[in-house]
Amino acid sequence: MIGQIFTTLVPVFLIAGAGAGTAYGYFRKPDIGSLNVLNMELFVPLLVFAVLAERSAPLADYVWLALGVVAVVLGSGLLLWPVARWLGIAPKVFLPPMMFNNTGNMGLPLIVLAFGEQALPAAVVVFIVEMVLHFSVGLYLVDPGRSPWRMLRLPIVLASLAGLAVNLAGVALPEWLTSPMHTLGEVSIPLMLFALGVRLLDVDFGDWRTGLAGALLCPLSGLVIALPLAWLLPLDMLATAVLLVFAALPPAVLNYLIAEQYRLSPHRVASLVLIGNLGSLVVMPLTLAVVFAWVYPPA
Repeated sequence: MIGQIFTTLVPVFLIAGAGAGTAYGYFRKPDIGSLNVLNMELFVPLLVFAVLAERSAPLADYVWLALGVVAVVLGSGLLLWPVARWLGIAPKVFLPPMMFNNTGNMGLPLIVLAFGEQALPAAVVVFIVEMVLHFSVGLYLVDPGRSPWRMLRLPIVLASLAGLAVNLAGVALPEWLTSPMHTLGEVSIPLMLFALGVRLLDVDFGDWRTGLAGALLCPLSGLVIALPLAWLLPLDMLATAVLLVFAALPPAVLNYLIAEQYRLSPHRVASLVLIGNLGSLVVMPLTLAVVFAWVYPPA
């Protein structure tokens, strides 16, 4: 299991490292701003729509798990709001990486590796709920002055609403339509990681304490909220295990992309994201060990 965890996490650092450490990132100085605009306006919306529109995501079967995810995301923000003030970091910079976890390119494969294919529907529901919150509550946090109507015109928000509508209506989209959407959408994750790596050239690692604090506080705040919920909510064994693993995940790379777009200290958010994901090499094996021992012992 530890080997599988490392197999899942190491590519994050290899791709980001290729963006920051190779000759391309160091000598060529690519226009990351234009790449990020393309990603946010085309590739990420296509990925979000394609995932949300999948009829294989049984939202109605995991209502309590979905409510648990909402509580973890919002509860983490409330819990760490005074901490952000104490650290002297603007809440709109610090809180989104603490609230919105790396559910996509880490959480989904990790949950399936840990609990088998039967956990995939629950993992997809977690991803969908977190994604919807990220592009509603998360965007409001970084830009509270934006009119709700203007926010509804954002490509990512439109894609989220359209994907949810298709899913809840039970509409089966033809493969000739969804296949190219998935293909283009899957460009977004490596492009995010590459852009993160290039941005790391501008990171002041003298501020490593902030990144380390985030690496500890992100999973800790999530677990502080999730552990009581594991007792209080009527979750089965698998849903409980998935909720706890979700709560311990590190910050999503997408937090950096949004910080870059809104010019909210993207170098600091890059540090929070990268150091947080690096810390997960320790946090996730420990979390899975506890989950297997307490909640979901292997047969």
